[in-house]
Amino acid sequence: MAVPVLSPRVSGIQPSLASILRRRARELRAAGRDIIELSSGNLDFPTPDHVIAAAHAAALRGETLYTDVDGTPELKQSVRATLLRDHRLTYAEGEIVICNGSTQALFNALLATLSPAEEVIILAPYWAPYLEQVRLAGGTPVIVPCPQNNGYKLRPDDLVAAITPRTRWLIINNPVNPSGAVYSRKELSAIAAVLLQHPEVWILSDGLYEHIVFDGDCAPTLAEIEPRLKPRTLTVSGVAKTYAMMGWRVGYAAGPAALIREMIKIQSQTTSCASSISQAAAVAALNGPQELLRQRADVLRAKRDHFARFLNGCSGLSCEPPQGTFYLLVSCAGVIGKCLPNGKQVLTDRDFAGYLLDHADLAVLPGADFGLSPYFRVSFANSQSNIEAAGQRLRHACEALR
Repeated sequence: MAVPVLSPRVSGIQPSLASILRRRARELRAAGRDIIELSSGNLDFPTPDHVIAAAHAAALRGETLYTDVDGTPELKQSVRATLLRDHRLTYAEGEIVICNGSTQALFNALLATLSPAEEVIILAPYWAPYLEQVRLAGGTPVIVPCPQNNGYKLRPDDLVAAITPRTRWLIINNPVNPSGAVYSRKELSAIAAVLLQHPEVWILSDGLYEHIVFDGDCAPTLAEIEPRLKPRTLTVSGVAKTYAMMGWRVGYAAGPAALIREMIKIQSQTTSCASSISQAAAVAALNGPQELLRQRADVLRAKRDHFARFLNGCSGLSCEPPQGTFYLLVSCAGVIGKCLPNGKQVLTDRDFAGYLLDHADLAVLPGADFGLSPYFRVSFANSQSNIEAAGQRLRHACEALR
């Protein structure tokens, strides 16, 4: 069979490791293995009942047609009210676009703005799609390491050193996936001071995990901290993590009307609108009671502390409880160089992740895929029984190394 010629842009792109691991875990379960999936970005909470009821009611009303490409007026108004409530940011309706998840909002923005050889500053550890989306859009990723001794956060001096005449965007998320670090208002102010000196650099502010924080109600965003940056900031978020609506696929972006128009143009020729039923559900989520968010954050905090104690009790592993998200970034430096029971040496975090999947039935994401080694990421958005079992399996797996 003839194989079509692949685009150079696509041939260098890596598939999502998280999706590969999910599929591999599913295949192993089908083969009878008891795989505990710690690599997932799914929450173990249900979508709130009132949100599901709103989706059902919308379907019964016949709201099953295409909506405007950029979203329903009702959802755009809800997003405007949410940004005002959570960040004191005011946007017009023409400065909002509803997308098929926040990932699409990010990609549409990059595709609408990047020219060949233009650079995008990405902070490591990073969410891997940032890197691949920049490449797909024809840009060049510039990686700035943010190691553990910096709290996994960007230092202003490192930002200054990374900016060149070709820099087009800085991508910054708060809280940070995968580390769970949360930038304070003071830390964002210091970054904003640098950006004010470089008016050619735009800011892509990803706040998808903004409500999963353990010391406060909502993580701040750059446009909120420094209003002078708002005209060149795209603020992106969605309902996936805040309301446990991962599969509903609704994200949004707020920014300058000229940029939003170009993003809508791209969306109109690719995916078109988000699901009408999902948009009705998102309205209910954003407009409905918000007390559940703090209650769920408290549940996640307890799971975080419990899992961190397990991990820090494993020989060769260490982690610091994060300030946000539902991930633990675990150093496995202490197991590098040790030998597996079959005599093979553990040389990288990918080797260790493979060992955990093959011999401990644990699926984790290696740090190499986040730009930081030797680490791996695990989710504590799991049942208590899974956390207990995973902790025991990790301990036994580390004890088996020599």
